[in-house]
Amino acid sequence: MAEPLSTDATATLSALLAGPDPVSSALRAQIPYARVTGRCGCGCATVDLTVDRAAVPPAPEHGNPAADAWYAVPDDAGVMVFTEDGYISLLEIYSASSEPITAWPKPRFLMR
Repeated sequence: MAEPLSTDATATLSALLAGPDPVSSALRAQIPYARVTGRCGCGCATVDLTVDRAAVPPAPEHGNPAADAWYAVPDDAGVMVFTEDGYISLLEIYSASSEPITAWPKPRFLMR
């Protein structure tokens, strides 16, 4: 069952997709129409997303990940945004340590 994005996931997506380029702008416009449709089995904060395609157009052609960054805190973590057919489909957080990151770090710690 689909559920709204958390405030922290929304803030992370907004920070990752900041910028004036057409892809970032189009993907940022999709955030209000994105819903969580799945979660990672390891217990981390990674979420599968589905965007209401009738509400917003796809982003221009681009590669995957559409955006990525490392965190300054925690210093062993990174985050990536993936898309499918021009629509946000996955917000993934990962760690170099063996422990999954279960909550979204503050976007101010993102390093691009």
